[in-house]
Amino acid sequence: MLLEVRDLQVEFHTRDGVARAVNGVSYAVDAGETLAVLGESGSGKSVTAQAVMGILDMPPGRITGGQVLFQGRDLLRLKEEQRRRIRGAEMAMIFQDALSSLNPVLTVGAQLGEMFIVHRGMSRKQARAKAVELMDRVRIPAARERVDDYPHQFSGGMRQRIMIAMALALEPSLIIADEPTTALDVTVQAQVMDLLAELRRELNMGLILITHDLGVVADVADRIAVMYAGRIVETAPVYEIYRAPAHPYTRGLLRSIPRLDQKGRELYAIKGLPPNLLRIPPGCAFNPRCPMAQDVCRTEVPPLFEVAEAPGAAEGRRSACYFWEETLHG
Repeated sequence: MLLEVRDLQVEFHTRDGVARAVNGVSYAVDAGETLAVLGESGSGKSVTAQAVMGILDMPPGRITGGQVLFQGRDLLRLKEEQRRRIRGAEMAMIFQDALSSLNPVLTVGAQLGEMFIVHRGMSRKQARAKAVELMDRVRIPAARERVDDYPHQFSGGMRQRIMIAMALALEPSLIIADEPTTALDVTVQAQVMDLLAELRRELNMGLILITHDLGVVADVADRIAVMYAGRIVETAPVYEIYRAPAHPYTRGLLRSIPRLDQKGRELYAIKGLPPNLLRIPPGCAFNPRCPMAQDVCRTEVPPLFEVAEAPGAAEGRRSACYFWEETLHG
């Protein structure tokens, strides 16, 4: 197993109280596999990724429990210097806002080359040549002529390709892509996702794709983990999720995807708002918005039940819903 997150818990201490952002998250990803982590804003997707990468702001954040096992090593027990050597070289992250993530006063070639200077001890000339090679690899046209351009001189899609190139620089075993297509138009989104999928296959790396858009991951993910209020509420192979969701929240997300065959109809939306993480409701956190909620949902936190289906169905499906069977076949 390349990465295994076990019962991770993260809190933020604020003036108004303690926000429980991540409440016992567990998932795993292997080499050559893509895990998509889905959920609305505030569900804990990015905080989990930051804790895994070791870039969580502490304070106000605090990891209060769990393990992050990367190639068998518990990253949470390593010293900062050891974590720093792993970041970039063995695991890397692609952020959603490329313009704010790139340094505006340095050329893209200088920023790409820095990885090789720091981690590989290359000269600036060698690092520049590597930067051109990386830009070619992510299909930036005229890379040799553009290596000395600044981030603002590139389009949004090209800047995102530069971020991907930075993540790939040292050929890490794992990449975490946090909403990598949020600010891009649909055509460029597809190009970026195709590029990530191709590079994953080429390098046999693990990929964690964080998004709130189920439509983005349909063709690239192997498995999906759905998060709500800091918990995993459903996990399954990608085809099984789309075929028949086993949690009411996942069903609501799927119904919210615009469809060509429903042109002219009102777009479905899940009623209500995600809970305030300072005051997560008792029982299932989704119960105030759930059309299937009953008394047990308001008092008992549901575990991740093993979803048993007909013979021949994919194994490994789990749902944190007392009424997963009714949801699955409803």
